Amino acid sequence: MISRLSFSRHNPWFTGFGLFLGLGWLLGWLLPSNSPSQPIQFNHSVHLRNGMTCVDCHAGARDQEHATLPTLEICLACHEQALTTSSEEEKLRALSQAGEQLFWQRITRVPLHVYFSHRRHVTVADMVCAECHGQMEALTEPPRRPFRPMNMKACQECHERMKARNDCNDCHR
Repeated sequence: MISRLSFSRHNPWFTGFGLFLGLGWLLGWLLPSNSPSQPIQFNHSVHLRNGMTCVDCHAGARDQEHATLPTLEICLACHEQALTTSSEEEKLRALSQAGEQLFWQRITRVPLHVYFSHRRHVTVADMVCAECHGQMEALTEPPRRPFRPMNMKACQECHERMKARNDCNDCHR
């Protein structure tokens, strides 16, 4: 009986299992990820090149605990009238006319049990947004995933590199 279940490479069960695993791995790399679909294909590059800053759209990023995602009203402050022929810009006005809002999908999250303050990092520690969020000035569409992992290991490594306190009670409340 044991000889029938040998682990030779000619056993069809093992060959099938290997093919199944290999195909799954390949498809995981080739198929589109489950990244969130954003309401507007916002071009950070164009806006930053035209002199805008992160806090022009992300209120609170410098002086609040939480940074916000842009509201339709923030976008319409500049785009109520057409500035370009962009279909994405037209979507803003169509949403406004329909009485709807922008519903951005948040991609950067910290666990609920972790306290994180943008003010503390940006104003007090004098960090630039790109340290956590990447070079947004190069993006022509919304990011599909966080630039860096927002987990305990990444935070601890950054605190060590910046010679910042790494006490558990500073972040875990």
